[in-house]
Amino acid sequence: MNIHNVSLTISAVRPNQYPTTGYMEFAFAGRSNVGKSSLINKLLNRKSLARVSGTPGKTATINFYNIDDTIYLVDLPGYGYAQRSKTEIEKWGKMMEDYLSSREPLVQTILLVDSRHKPTKDDITMAEWIRHYHDRLIVVATKTDKLKKSETEKNFALIWETLEMGEDDILVPFSVKDDEGKYTVWDMIEMMRAGEQLLG
Repeated sequence: MNIHNVSLTISAVRPNQYPTTGYMEFAFAGRSNVGKSSLINKLLNRKSLARVSGTPGKTATINFYNIDDTIYLVDLPGYGYAQRSKTEIEKWGKMMEDYLSSREPLVQTILLVDSRHKPTKDDITMAEWIRHYHDRLIVVATKTDKLKKSETEKNFALIWETLEMGEDDILVPFSVKDDEGKYTVWDMIEMMRAGEQLLG
């Protein structure tokens, strides 16, 4: 995709703050520090548009990135950060459910997991949410550059099995160190935007 103008439209915490343009939205969900902001920066060829933090749980808002007044990439707040209070976790859950359950322009939520580790209970729960609200599960396995070649096949099989992925689901390796996965993700977004059928 040729990208010309990109901007952070709003960091929202309530539905009445969401953009009203009606552009299609593609959202990214995952654990704190799984690499959502880094992935968005990589997709958009920007170094620091999406804030990357070494501190887990930093993104506590739903961030809408406007791409050439055509679509939004949406960075959802990370989950699974142990130092959040019960009140913060409940607030996060309400924010996520409000967005996933009622957001009409949302075309697909894409789940990010760390390729180095077995998906957590929170990852499994998020995968179930995505299946409930979408036709298929699309998973991006981040940080593949940190895997040894001998680990790759075993780790991807573990992700597939743990998330109970099926023949219509898609698992994409992704690394910010090179372009692995970048064009695959864009191709999927373009196909979904055009209403074309994705092949699992």
